[in-house]
Amino acid sequence: MNLWDTVTGNDITREWKAFEVRAGALPPEYGAAWEQIKAQLFAYSDFTGRNLTPILDGALGLLEETAADGLDVREVLGDDVPGFCAALAGGEGARSHRDRWREQLNRNVARKLGRLGG
Repeated sequence: MNLWDTVTGNDITREWKAFEVRAGALPPEYGAAWEQIKAQLFAYSDFTGRNLTPILDGALGLLEETAADGLDVREVLGDDVPGFCAALAGGEGARSHRDRWREQLNRNVARKLGRLGG
């Protein structure tokens, strides 16, 4: 990956386009599951989304393999897509954007209050 692609985000754009081409070949129920997985995993993304690309690649690979095997999408993901995505992102305790922002806000407030009180 060259610096220009990293700075402009061209590398991510190419990967996302490749994901969408692969997802377009899935059966409709798998395509709907892919859309749900993407929506759920965005909460675990960093600023650029680069941390999600290997996770999404693995999830899409799982969907492709199980679709080729003829399994029902519910057999693969179960009824709890958000739970499945939390497990993919690192477990039920995985930190989302909201968690990181809350921690940063708490640190900033504590630092400001420390200056005022001391």
